[in-house]
Order: sequence, then C-alpha cells, then structure tokens
Amino acid sequence: MNPRDFFSELKRRNVYRAAVAYGVVAWFLTQLTTQVFPFFEIPNSAVRFVVIALAVGFPIAMLLSWLYEFTPEGIVRTEDVDPVQARSVQRATGRILDFIIIGVLLLVIAMLIVGRRPFYRQTGESISQKSIAVLPLENLSDEKENAFFADGIQDELLSNLSKIKDLKVISRTSVRQYKSDITRNLKEIAQQLGVSNVVEGSVRRSGDHVRVSVQLIDAKTDRHLWVQNYDRTLADSLALQGDLATEIAAAVGATLSPQEKAWVAAKPTNNPDAYDAYLRGLAFEARYYSSDFPSDLEKKAISFFERAVQLDPNFAPAWARLSRANADLYYFQIELNPAIWRDAAKRALENAQKLEPNSPETLLALGYYQFWVLPGPAMVRGDYGAAKSTFRRLGKMLPNSSEVANALALIARREGHWEESIAYFEQALALDPRNVEVLTGAAMTYGWFRQIPVALKLWDRALDITPNDPDVMADKAGIYQAQGNLPQAAKLLREVNAQTSSDGAFGTKIDQLRLERNYGEAIRLLRARLAQFHYATQEMKASNQVGLAFIQRLAGDTTGAKVTAEQARNTFEPLYRDEPDNFFGPARLSNAYALMGEKDLALKLAERAVMMSRGKTAVRGPAFEENLALIQTMFGENSRAISILIQLLQMPYCGWLYSTPITPALLRLDPLWDPLRSDPAFQNSARKRSRERPQFVRRIETEQHLQGRDRRDVADR
Repeated sequence: MNPRDFFSELKRRNVYRAAVAYGVVAWFLTQLTTQVFPFFEIPNSAVRFVVIALAVGFPIAMLLSWLYEFTPEGIVRTEDVDPVQARSVQRATGRILDFIIIGVLLLVIAMLIVGRRPFYRQTGESISQKSIAVLPLENLSDEKENAFFADGIQDELLSNLSKIKDLKVISRTSVRQYKSDITRNLKEIAQQLGVSNVVEGSVRRSGDHVRVSVQLIDAKTDRHLWVQNYDRTLADSLALQGDLATEIAAAVGATLSPQEKAWVAAKPTNNPDAYDAYLRGLAFEARYYSSDFPSDLEKKAISFFERAVQLDPNFAPAWARLSRANADLYYFQIELNPAIWRDAAKRALENAQKLEPNSPETLLALGYYQFWVLPGPAMVRGDYGAAKSTFRRLGKMLPNSSEVANALALIARREGHWEESIAYFEQALALDPRNVEVLTGAAMTYGWFRQIPVALKLWDRALDITPNDPDVMADKAGIYQAQGNLPQAAKLLREVNAQTSSDGAFGTKIDQLRLERNYGEAIRLLRARLAQFHYATQEMKASNQVGLAFIQRLAGDTTGAKVTAEQARNTFEPLYRDEPDNFFGPARLSNAYALMGEKDLALKLAERAVMMSRGKTAVRGPAFEENLALIQTMFGENSRAISILIQLLQMPYCGWLYSTPITPALLRLDPLWDPLRSDPAFQNSARKRSRERPQFVRRIETEQHLQGRDRRDVADR
C-alpha cells in the first residue's frame, strides 16, 4: 500500500481519534487507580497490573479500530460496511470518539480542580471570619520593667478567647515572634497564621493607673472592625481581659454559651498585688521554650506564683499555675531533687481543686499532674488513662488550646497510638503553626515511623523560626542520616559545637563521624568533651564513655575500649543498684559489659531490659530490642540479630543508637552492623521488609496524596 494511502486510510477509519481517546482514558484510569487503590489498601502490584494492561492494550485497541466500525446495527468489520453508508458511519464513529475524548478531559479537569482545593484553603479563601491572632501588645510604660504587664495582658486575653468555641484563636507561642517593636505587615502575618483578623494594641502602666488601647483589624482589607481604649486603676483592671475577650468575640460575630460567658467574665483575684505577681510569673513562663536555661525561668515563675498565693490564698488560677510549674520541674529535671517539686505540685493542685475544681485552669494542672507526676510503670511516669480523660474533657472546654491537643498527641504517642498522635499534632499545629516545640514533636514522630520527607519539611519549618538552633539542626541531620544522605547531614552538623552543645546534638555529631568511619576525629571529640564538659549527672558522662569505647573498638583499640567501658561500668552499677525497676540500667550496663568482652553477662542484661520494658513504653520499648541485636552482632550471633532487625524495620519507635529507628540506610552504612552485611538472609529480608509499609503508614500516605499536600500543614508538640 502507498504510504500516503495508508495514512489516509488511518484517518478515514478514525484510528487517530481512537489513539487519542485511548490515551486520555488510560491516563485518567492510571490517575484514578494510583489514588483510590491505596485508600482501600489494595497492593501496589494491582496498580502496576493496571498500568501494564493499559500499555499492552494500546496496540490491540488500534488494531480493533482499524478492523471494526460502530454502526446502527452494532459493531461490524469495516470491510462489511455498505460502501454507500461507509462515509456517514465513519463520521458518526468519529463523533462518538470526540465525545469520549471531551468527556474524559472534563473529568480530568474536575480532578485537577479538586486536587487543588486544599491549596486554596491554605492560602486563605476558606479561612474562617471568626479566626483571630492576638499579637504582642506594645509596652508604652516609662518603667521598662513593666513590660511583663503587657505580656500578661496578652496572655490572659488569649486564655479567655481560647475558651470560646465559636472562635479559632492562634496560641501565644506562634504570635510571640511578631513583637511590637518591629515593623509588622498584618496581611502577611495573617496569611502565615491562617486567620482573618488580627488584634494589636498597647499597654501603659504608671503606678496604679493602667491604660490599654486595643484594635481589631480585618487583615485582608486592613479595615478596623473595633477599637477601644480603657483607662482604669490596677484594681479595676482585674476584669479587663474578660471585657476585652467578650467585645472582640462580639465584633467578629461569635456566640458565647452561658458557661463560656461565666468563664470569660470571672475575675481571677480581687488583690491587685497578687495579680501583679501572677502576671510576672506568666511572663517568665512565656520565655521558657526560647531559653537555654528553661529550668531557671521556671523557678523564677514559681517564686512569683508563690507570692501571688501568699497575697491571696483564694487565687485559684495562681495555685493551678504553681502546680504545673512544679510538675514541669519534677518531670524534666528529675535527677536533681524530685521529691520537693513533686510534693509542691500536689499541694498546689489540691488547693486549686478546693477553690475551683472544674475550672479550665485547674483541670489543666490536674492533667499535667497525671501525665508528669503520678506513678507509672517503672521509669515511665504518668497515669496515661487518667491524663487522657482529663485532657479530652479540656478539649471540649478549651477548643482553641494547642497545649491540650499537644498533650493528647504526646500521650497517644506514649501509648503507641501513632495515627491518633499525628491527628492531635496536626490539630495543635493548626492552632499554633509557628510553635517550635510542637513542630519538633511532630517532626520526631514522623521520623520515628520513617516518614522522612514529611519529617524534613517539619524540621525546615522549625529552622525557619529558629535558624541557628543547634539542637534542631542536629535533629534534622539525624533524619538525613536515616535517609543515608551523609553529605547533607554533615553540612548541618558543622554548626554544632562539640564542647557546648547538648548531649543529643553531640551524640548525632558522633553518629555522623562513625557513619563516615572517621574514628580518629570521633575519639578526639569524645575525649575532649569528657575532659572539659560540665555534666549534670554522672550517668550522662558514663554514656559518653560507652560511646568512646564503641569507637575505640571499631578503630581496633580493643584494650582501650575495655578500659573505657570499665570506667562506665563502675559509674552505672551503683546508680542502677538502687533502681531495680529502671530498665535503662540493664541496657546501658549491657553495653559496657559487651565492650569489656563479657558475653554472657552482656546478653543477660540486654535480654532483661527487653523483658522489663515490654508493654510499658511503646516509644522506647523496641529500642531495647535494637540494643539486644547490637550485642548479639558483637558476639557473632548473627541469625538472632537479623531476626530482630527485620522486625524492627516494620516498627515505629525512638532508636537506641540513633535519633531515629533502624533504617535500611543505617544498616548499610554503620560499621557496627558490618558483621551482618554479608549474610544473604539479611540482605534479602532487609531489602524486602524495607519496601513494605505498615498499614497505618500506608493510610497516612494515601490521605496525603489525596489531599495534594502534607498533612503537617493542617496540624504541637
């Protein structure tokens, strides 16, 4: 056949149209299956089958379009069509194919529009008109030490607004960075925080006189919705925040329930001096997470809360804050003198409960006391069931509280309820999108179940707020290490000072050197830190001695490793002898004994740590399995170690050796696992397991894909 006649015949038989129609339909079906199949947990192999089938079907469809025609009598061979009717039949077939192409293209356009909807919501088209950010109030007082008063007014105003269910209120941590002494672009701030309205103003205090000027602004139009000035004595200003909250809520059209009206209108105290001390305590607490010495700030806050309740023993919110501050010190500074803070937290809580047992402030104190102070299993403190019940009750009372959502996220994570934890983190971030504490909590959680791209984006958001924070940079570097991207990790860790950084950041730096097999530099840094660094506890120092012994062993200095490990053993043994329920003790001792060459004792202690921790800590429990696998590897029990590691590749947890759980990249790079790497069973099983995704991870990934963005964008630690 003449080529020109052949192409003309292709056109006459509508083969070109059929090819276009098939391509459009195939693309649509491919998009549909890749989005819908994972939602129903249909394996990826089914998606691959659909794609292959569509590819194989293309030449078949072209052949059929050449051989057959659509006619009023049905599908018939082209050669059998009446020559008189052929032209009209083929024209009708062409129209049918055109309609198919147009119809599928309309479906594609609809899918693209739906897929873009979350973006439009994020950029503000669907932002609630009842959403508010209260920016830091400007301090106009002649006495600059009165700056605490402006901070306290803002904090109390936010506290009252957060009790109104009909509002969305951004928490104080996210708004604190927009200080009053810098030029503020309200439209940009509103976009960053996802709100329609912004509150700003000033506070001037002179002696007993207080002047507060506040304005509510529609950030999109820069229109003032409400402006008010208040001139009051200090005593009369005690109910000011309630008045402000009520009027602001009314200005944006929010409705308050009778209970909300009562909460907002309640005066915290009738004693101006007690209120002054209370606001000073709040001001110190507000700086807690941005300080290098948070415990010092918490102690200062405690001193002012104690003064407040001395001046007014019936000041329930001050008792509640006093309980929370002491509970915080008990939980996070437990090695210093816990009994003092534990007992003080309990006494303050009991006083708050006697005065206002059902107020949000008292219930917050109760929730933290249950979470941080009440006895839990072994070293895991906290009655999670009781704390969860209290915080869930608070979630209904304080719908705009990011700290309630954050607390529930942490409790769910401790219990191993990973999906629930992520959902609460997202809720907290929606209310507090620039809160570094929440961002890091969410980032760590995603990292612990190996969602590396999402974790990296969350660390980027945290670094955008605190660009020079060495701990945040080290944590992000740990994610790169888990990914196997050592060059990117090295760039971040250059900013981590080995002599002044926290133990966590320093540990990540040593991990990097070990992964790079730069043993000489790792030994140098560890020896220098052991000689110069001021350790808060001997336990922390002994942990670094174990780290040094591991590097010495890898470098071939087995004698030096034994000497260093003995020093660590001599520190660990008396520490843990008095804490028989502390399952970290046997695990750390097992490392020391393994490095000393004591196989039986090391394995016995590692197995004991696994048994002691089982069922008690979902986040850290698998880490003791990882430690056992490490010791088994050191003594040549490869098959047992491989069995454990293959299971760990499927489990989310906080790692023993790293800031993340075991990943295929870490198993490939870390010299500690060198004895296993040549084992064919390990290579095949690890590769297979690393490709599989736990069910809850697949579901989260599917939801992210369907939404067209990371779930992190709608969600505090």
